[in-house]
Amino acid sequence: MAIFIKTLPTLEGKVADRFYKKAAQAESKRASVDFSREVQMTRAILAKSKASKKS
Repeated sequence: MAIFIKTLPTLEGKVADRFYKKAAQAESKRASVDFSREVQMTRAILAKSKASKKS
């Protein structure tokens, strides 16, 4: 049984230009996420769990 594949619309003209500009802006504004606090908390939890296993 064949499955119908829908065609994807193609952006053209002003719409394509606007989409490209917005995508470029979003890419330039993206920020990296700082997980250093979460890493410290996780290491502290793991250290406690290792200490409790030794006892």
